[in-house]
Order: sequence, then C-alpha cells, then structure tokens
Amino acid sequence: MKIFRPYNPEQLFLLPPALRDWLPEGHLALFLSDVVDELDLSPIFSTYEEGDGRGQPPFHPAMMVKLLLYAYCMGKPSSRKIERATYEEIPYRVLAANQHPDHDSLAEFRKRHLKALARLFQQVLKLCQAAGLVKLGHVALDGSKIKANASKHKAMSYERMSEAEQKLEQEVAQLLAQAQAVDASEDRQYGPGRRGDELPAELAQRETRLKKIREAKRALEQEAQARAEQQAEAARARIAERQRQEQQTGQKAKGPSPHVSDPEQAKPEPKAQRNFTDPDSRIMKDGATKSFEQAYNAQVAVDSQAQIIVAAAVTQQANDQQQLVPMLEQVEQNLGQKPEKGSADAGYFSEANVTHDKLNPIDLYVAPDREKPTESVPESHSSPSAEATVREQMRQKLKTPQGRALYKMRKAIVEPVFGQIKQVRGFRRFSFRGRDKVSDEWQVICLTHNLLKLFRATLCLQVA
Repeated sequence: MKIFRPYNPEQLFLLPPALRDWLPEGHLALFLSDVVDELDLSPIFSTYEEGDGRGQPPFHPAMMVKLLLYAYCMGKPSSRKIERATYEEIPYRVLAANQHPDHDSLAEFRKRHLKALARLFQQVLKLCQAAGLVKLGHVALDGSKIKANASKHKAMSYERMSEAEQKLEQEVAQLLAQAQAVDASEDRQYGPGRRGDELPAELAQRETRLKKIREAKRALEQEAQARAEQQAEAARARIAERQRQEQQTGQKAKGPSPHVSDPEQAKPEPKAQRNFTDPDSRIMKDGATKSFEQAYNAQVAVDSQAQIIVAAAVTQQANDQQQLVPMLEQVEQNLGQKPEKGSADAGYFSEANVTHDKLNPIDLYVAPDREKPTESVPESHSSPSAEATVREQMRQKLKTPQGRALYKMRKAIVEPVFGQIKQVRGFRRFSFRGRDKVSDEWQVICLTHNLLKLFRATLCLQVA
C-alpha cells in the first residue's frame, strides 16, 4: 500500500508572531513596505489635521499607500480586489497588518490623495538614481495610446452636434406645446394646479441631452478659438520679424505677408469630436491594433542603464511631435541635469525640435523619416556639410556606424517598458477621467515600474 505524507486540514498551527515572517526575505511586499517607510508622506498626513476629530479613526495612510502601490505593481489596482486580497493573499495581509480596509475606503483614499501619490514619482526616481540605476548617458522617448475610461461611442462630431441640436430644439418646442395643451386641458377638467406626468419626464430627458450637446459644442468652439489665437499670435510675430528685416536691409521682404485671422470667427472642423463621458480624451489610432480608440497618448523617457522611467506625461495629442522638448526638459527638472544623448522615432522630428535652444547640448538622434536608414556612411564622411538642411544632417548622422548603433538601441530601451506595463501588468485603460487625474495615475504607474526595477536590482545585488 502506498504511503502518503500526513494530511490533516483541521491541523492547528502556530503562525510566526511577526507578520513579516509570514513572507520569505526578499519578497516584493517587504521591500515595498521598507521603501514607503522612507518616503516623505507628509502631504498626505497633513490633510488629516483638518476636521473636528469626530467619527471613526481613519486607516493609517502609510498602510493605504503600501496596499495601493503593491496592487499597481501586481497589475490589479481595483479597490474591490485589494479588499478581497487582504483576506485571501498573504502579501496584502502582511502590508495591511491584518486589517481589512473596505473598497470604499481604498477608492476614496486613492481619489483624495491621487496628486500626492503621483508626486512620489520623483522620490522613487531619486532612489533609483542613488542606487546607480540612472546614468543619463542615453535617454530614449516613446509614446503609447492607452484607453480612456470612456467609450468612443459616447463621442460626437461638431457637425452631428449641430444637427442634433436643431432636431432636439424642435422636439423640445413640440413637447412644450404639448405639455401646455395637456396642462390647459387638465385645468379645465380637474381644476388649476394639476399637470401630466409623462410629458414633463420626456421633456426633461431631451432638455438634458440638449444641454450636454450645447456644452460640448461650446467647448469645441472655445478650443478652436484658442488655436486660432495662437496662430494669430504666431502670424503677428512673423510680421514683426518681417518688418524688422525690411528696416535692416532697406528692401521689401519677398513673398506674401502672413495673414492674421480673427479668432472670434474661428469654428471647429466639422469632424472635430468631443466625448461626453471624458471630454478630455480623444479618438486616437492604436499603433499596435490599428484600431481607433477613445484614448490618451502616454509618454515616457527611459534611461538606458536599467530602463528606469526618468520622465512621464500624458497628452491629448495623437501626434508625438510636440513632446520632444517638454519631455527632455522634464528629465532635467526631475534629476537636475540633461542626458548626454537622446533618441526618438520619426514621430518626434521637426527641424524646430532638434535645433531647440533648450535641448543644447544634448546629442540628439531623432529619425527624420519613417523608413530605416538603408546605407551606412563611413566615419570619414560622418560630418554633413554646413549647407545641408537640418533634416539631411540628421539623415547623415543616423547613417554613420555610431548613429545606426545608437538609434538601434532606442527600441530595446523604451519599447519593453510599455510591454511590461501593458502586457505583463495589464494596464491598458485608465481608471480616472479628465486629463489631470489621468496624468496623476500615469505617474503612479510609472513610479511602480521604477519600484519593480529597483526591487529586481536589489535582489541581484543580494544574490551577488
């Protein structure tokens, strides 16, 4: 007869008295707990100094921060899943010190302190730098579309809004006339002060839709006027520069004078869209699936040393072109110095970007064309002539052996970061709505990416 090891589900055990002993040394939850204990959480603690002190004491902020950051690291930031995990999963139970905050408390804490949680990004980044994981020798940029917490089917174009507005105005007018007729009829039959119930409810529904459409139309019109004002300001600057050159040379400038349009007359494009659920989000094409989604464009700048995110941002623009300068500026703001080299794909290129004064003296490698460089240029010919255009100079630079090797590294540096965030941790949709909150949540996602990198580097050092 086969002999098995003893098995008794009713066996009583004495667990280790210290909660930390429930997990093996070197566990992510213990590492994260130690890191959070070293972070400055005073912006969160200070908010609890207000109030009269009545009611139940709140859960400890450090515990709530640990639970939320660990959940983001594990790819399940749902407050309900976190609550359940404090009962069912040892790491969460250890971090919560055997307490069980309910999902409402967790959700409210995250909502209330999202801005403060986002600001922990810089503190964690400084820890990574102190650990030698950030060198700023080569920083690579990229962006990825992440779905908004809104359906693209809840969006409407300016053209459709105008049509729907006219239709709803007519329906509201008809319903008002019907309501007045019903009221008059019932007053005659039952006396004054009595009205029908069905029509006002139907009327209110249409009036609510009409109000939302008008608000969305107004927002699109304000955006169009703001863009027109920027264009008019740029045109006035070009006119002033043209006049200055004419005064210096005594000759009339060639070409037509820039046209200054009236921003008050600006109208949105007929296809310009606005989402009723999250108006800050935009319809964007996902580069991986080629489908159009209601999304935000999430940006990262990643250091080549250990794939640490050194800058992170969210933009409403589907195009990356306007992000090169602000992202590299943010690297300097976060770490106090500029990277030696910077690389980005063709979506970031413009002559104005790669020659911008704020990016001196960063050695930039930004593809001017979608196609890969096909022919190599010998080192002896690696310096393009001064007469060549900025675009041609960059083409020649990327065709040199050094340029080809460095630009080839761009993909290996930055693209795996999005793979780890979206594929491994499953973060493909923001939980919050509105650009400000979405930006804060993206900072939290990026700081937990850096925490995971710091944790793995610490494990490697311990093994060595």
